[in-house]
Amino acid sequence: MNDYLLSVILGVIEGLTEFLPVSSTAHLRIAEALLGVDLGNGYWKMFSIVIQLGAILCLPIYFWNRIRQFVVTYPGGRSGDRTLITHPLALTLIAFVCTAAPAFVLTKVIGKNLERLKLMAVALIVGGIVMWIVDRMFGKQEGQVGYRTAADEVEHMNVPQAVWIGLCQVLSAVFPGTSRSMATIAAGQLAGLSRTAALEFSFLLSIPTMVVATGYDLLKTLTASGGGENAIGATHIDNHGYIPLAIGFFVSFAVAFAVVAWFMNWVRTRGFVPFAIYRILAGIAVLIWAFHGIQ
Repeated sequence: MNDYLLSVILGVIEGLTEFLPVSSTAHLRIAEALLGVDLGNGYWKMFSIVIQLGAILCLPIYFWNRIRQFVVTYPGGRSGDRTLITHPLALTLIAFVCTAAPAFVLTKVIGKNLERLKLMAVALIVGGIVMWIVDRMFGKQEGQVGYRTAADEVEHMNVPQAVWIGLCQVLSAVFPGTSRSMATIAAGQLAGLSRTAALEFSFLLSIPTMVVATGYDLLKTLTASGGGENAIGATHIDNHGYIPLAIGFFVSFAVAFAVVAWFMNWVRTRGFVPFAIYRILAGIAVLIWAFHGIQ
């Protein structure tokens, strides 16, 4: 397949799935297998990282006003009832630390053996079931008259909730196919956050988490110590090689920006059950496919 067309397809898939609770890692892995992309090739490893960076970039731009509001109101918060450690910026940092430390250790120990389609399929199914149950239990109540969650907005969160969400996000780092957004959204609802608050905090937490994780992966791919014989540095890319990278980056950014805007509006009224059903059906399909010869 033409590299330019391939970069568009993979950029669209990354942009569509990075922030939806359906696992972008699983979808990219499946798409690359179907399209015949050499997953051991250093260039395509770097391509996957570059299009992730494109998706990440949409978050600080989309949430610019909210982030600016958080910065301006630190540490007292919008209502003056926050502290140095209970302000949304501090809670985001706390959740990130609770994710980063154990995730780094665990992925070093067992992560290398987990990027297989069968395991990703199981993660899709299990995650879908968990998300369905959690949203049916907690999300349905949000529509009832007089019902209030413990935290209707990110500004109402507390430290234990941030710690819990950060620890649950470790699952997505260790088990590809779990989905970062699925883990944080479900954990947030279990901790008493409204659908909207859980989703917004998921997006806020994605910014430092994805920047650090993706930056680390990029560094490993660019250096011989991290990528071995398949490592690729900027000096090894010819003019043709930069074009698919640029196309994938901008396509991923544009699609991800549209998805984030749409998803925020969707969740306020409809919840997460449709995505849970999709995860289960997709996981079953991939499991059947995987058992027919794909590893």
